[in-house]
Amino acid sequence: MDGMNTENTANTGTPIRMTSSLEETMNYLNKRMNVKVNFDVIYRVIHIGGREACLYYLDGFCKDEIMNKLLSDFMKIPPKEMPKTAHEMSKKEMSYVEVDLKDQWETIVTFILSGVFALFIDGYDKCLMIDSRTYPARSVSEPEKDKSLRGSRDGFVETLVFNTALIRRRIRSTDLTMEIMQAGKSSKTDIVLCYMQGRVNQEFLNKIRERISQIKVDALTMNQESLAECLHRKRWFNPFPKFRFTERPDTAAAQVLEGDIVILVDNSPSAMITPISIFDVLEEADDYYFSPITGTYLRFARFLISLATYLITPLYLLLTMNPHWVPESFQFIMMKENSNLPLIWQFLVLELAIDGLRLAAVNTPTMLSTPLSIMAALVLGEFSVKSGWFNSEVMLYMAFVAMASYTQSSYELSYALKFMRIINLILTAVFGLYGFIAGILVLIFSIAFNQTMNGVSYLYPLIPFDGKKLSYRLLRRRLPDSLK
Repeated sequence: MDGMNTENTANTGTPIRMTSSLEETMNYLNKRMNVKVNFDVIYRVIHIGGREACLYYLDGFCKDEIMNKLLSDFMKIPPKEMPKTAHEMSKKEMSYVEVDLKDQWETIVTFILSGVFALFIDGYDKCLMIDSRTYPARSVSEPEKDKSLRGSRDGFVETLVFNTALIRRRIRSTDLTMEIMQAGKSSKTDIVLCYMQGRVNQEFLNKIRERISQIKVDALTMNQESLAECLHRKRWFNPFPKFRFTERPDTAAAQVLEGDIVILVDNSPSAMITPISIFDVLEEADDYYFSPITGTYLRFARFLISLATYLITPLYLLLTMNPHWVPESFQFIMMKENSNLPLIWQFLVLELAIDGLRLAAVNTPTMLSTPLSIMAALVLGEFSVKSGWFNSEVMLYMAFVAMASYTQSSYELSYALKFMRIINLILTAVFGLYGFIAGILVLIFSIAFNQTMNGVSYLYPLIPFDGKKLSYRLLRRRLPDSLK
């Protein structure tokens, strides 16, 4: 049962247990859950086998057909055959699979608020928890961002049980483990650690478990991002990603088979993968859905384009500051018209404008997205050049940067390169060639010294060097049985 193995205690550390008196139970729950005010907290008093009973549940999580069947079965129990204990009741008279017994109030209340039905019977010192809930959920469709040209078209959704099932569907092994935990004093958010026994680094797994158990926050308000910030608190100023995020179940399943840990958070339609290196972030599903030669080409093309998005604008700024460095055959790249604004300001303003367009696209209604995109292209493209605010060459290179940044599926890596590019632009504008070289060194040091969760180098297997594993990272080859 989802979340049924988690035991909570009171703030004092001593569990508060229920009694066998139904009257005391109802008085406690009615006050604790404020049933007179909360319209969706429903309780119903019934009689089962000559005993008074009460059913508590949340409206909206109820499967009416199942509950009607259970209530019909309960009311048919004759008083003489009524079991004496909750344990006997769960075994003899419960015609449902997911049933558990609980007697600690914190656990019972948490499960009721999670959508589990709680059945209390007078004389029983344990509550029968019936997990017949159903969550509002969208269809399992291909993610909008994490698409592939080939491969499966399903994607993670906001319902945790559906996400674990998508991975289970791909890995039919008893070594696959789905370990559930909780975090957040108020939210009590379910977190699942997904890993393969025998392949995962046990020491690293214990470290992740310990960090999650020590999280002391009121709620994971931003789902996975909140969890990521709680798990990795050091070197927040380094923008390069510490986790890999994916909305594709096939990608998550592949990383589990390689010995990594996949972390699923309830209400989040993506998975966190750890530990990672820069090579993991650069990979995509299309690298493996095509033949080795095509997959290798796609990988190198994506790497070179990412490198170009970082270098093209600082390098152009450096060349315009030193036009005598440009060969005669490449003089066409130089600006034909004088600029009204310094180039550095043009680049910085356009960096901000591109993010403004992205935010506008996200918040624009679908029916208006096409006409507004055309208007934005006309106004910001043609008229901004004619008005003298920007030069056409600057607009061309920034348009390439804006489009090429979408070759990366990782938003975190895309913005990390953006921040590094802005730093390089400023250093180049101030210090010229030395600033350009310093900006490249900042990029290299940021990648090399980016601290990972397991303490291994972010550039592994390049540093420390492992030729065999590095060849599998750079070239699309047939994967061996185990990389780790």
